[in-house]
Amino acid sequence: MVGTTPVLIGAGQFTYRGDPAASPSPVALLKIAAERAAADAGIGVEGLAAIDGLAVAGFTIDAPGSTRAVPHSSNPPASLAKELGAAPGWAVYSHMGGNTPQQLVNVIAERIARGETELALAVGCEFLGSAVKRLTKGLGFEGWHEDQDLPEPERIGDPRSGVSPYEARHGLNRPINTYPLFENALRARDRRSIADHQARLGRLFAPFTKVAAGNPEAWFPVERTAEELVAVSDKNRMVGFPYPKLLNAIMEVDQSAGVIVASEKKARELGVPEDKWVYLHGCADAADLWFPLDRQNFHSSPAMRLTGQRALEMAGVGLGDISFIDLYSCFPVAVEVGAEELGLALDDPRGLTVTGGLPYAGGPGNNYAMHSIVVMAQKLRARRGAYGLVTANGWYLTKQSTGIYSTTRPKAPFERQDPSVLQRQIDALPHPAVTETPQGAARIETYTVVHRREGPFMGIVIGRDEADRRFVAHTPNDPATLAGLEQGEQVGRTGRVGSAQDGQTNLFVPD
Repeated sequence: MVGTTPVLIGAGQFTYRGDPAASPSPVALLKIAAERAAADAGIGVEGLAAIDGLAVAGFTIDAPGSTRAVPHSSNPPASLAKELGAAPGWAVYSHMGGNTPQQLVNVIAERIARGETELALAVGCEFLGSAVKRLTKGLGFEGWHEDQDLPEPERIGDPRSGVSPYEARHGLNRPINTYPLFENALRARDRRSIADHQARLGRLFAPFTKVAAGNPEAWFPVERTAEELVAVSDKNRMVGFPYPKLLNAIMEVDQSAGVIVASEKKARELGVPEDKWVYLHGCADAADLWFPLDRQNFHSSPAMRLTGQRALEMAGVGLGDISFIDLYSCFPVAVEVGAEELGLALDDPRGLTVTGGLPYAGGPGNNYAMHSIVVMAQKLRARRGAYGLVTANGWYLTKQSTGIYSTTRPKAPFERQDPSVLQRQIDALPHPAVTETPQGAARIETYTVVHRREGPFMGIVIGRDEADRRFVAHTPNDPATLAGLEQGEQVGRTGRVGSAQDGQTNLFVPD
């Protein structure tokens, strides 16, 4: 249909660094980002009041099982719409996942192309930085006037938990525990020594800190050397082996970001200058085999590969045509696997981030990729005709969403492929059998050691039993065992596995 080509017309973001006792409420953070996006598009508050579509990325505190007692709206889209004076006919609140922002843009673009929406806002925020300080320091939540008795919002996305109850009992429900399992598997596959691999991780993320240092909205705008990032110290303690603190996404931030997407017809009606227009040329969404224990291995992501290929195919460009890249970067392994699946070198001269990444620009819960899209739009406007690639990852290298952007007008009508096409390919992949009750001789497939401030306290092993079935177990938590797990490569090490004394978990005792 003429005029229904979707186009991004406004982009805005905000980072609050002030007194936590006076920090903006969640809806206030959303409103600030929305108003900045509207100002960027030149449509003002009147334009925001005219939106007929609204999508809000889910807050971390609304994740299943969250126990943080932070007052916030029971229906963020409805509360935000009220603040904006808007009455969108389609308003949704997402389920959990860092893939969410790109997925929301993909869905909105599809709705616009179908004539179901004309003008939509996708926005999200995170407020754990000030919320945690308010809770722990007894500052209260004065000023957070949020609607807490609204009806449940319409939800979008996949509501499933990222791990099974079996995996959760063994600690795989925390990203800081699970991503190291992927990292150690990748290192073992490449037969790299622990020392060499740590140096590699430092070299990978040092350029990210340089980008963050030049990003005015970055949470940590500090350039660091490769050596600083991996040297364990009081200020850079080990969190989940092999990741010290500076290699972990920082979620306790106060940040918001949003984009406005319109039909070309609506953009013209609103008088948005065409030099503000950025098109979504290609996109794709898919999830890997859902639970970590079901994966083919712990060093690849078919969903990253296939969504990347599909987005490039839809855009009609190749990887060599891309000028700007932002790979989701919650932990180094997400970048390593993403680059490998897309065919990118880790030292690609184009760089692998436009923001500085989640550990340095900030990892605002489910909304990081919205910041990527905002910065990507800015860069593409400054280099007209160039193409940019954004990837977004949810749960544990699970949910993947990809977008290709450019100021160049697409030659073909926007047509998003049904995600089920890729999903069927992934779901049909063979994978190991899983046992919840392993007994007897076994070997380590991958592992990690989880640390508190006081030191290591828990070893986690994913292994195979004598029938080659996969299992997850803890190790003895004595200092000698835990220290031994970090002193040399443990993948392939043999031992015995059985039920632990609690009757709820498994215990693997290395030989």
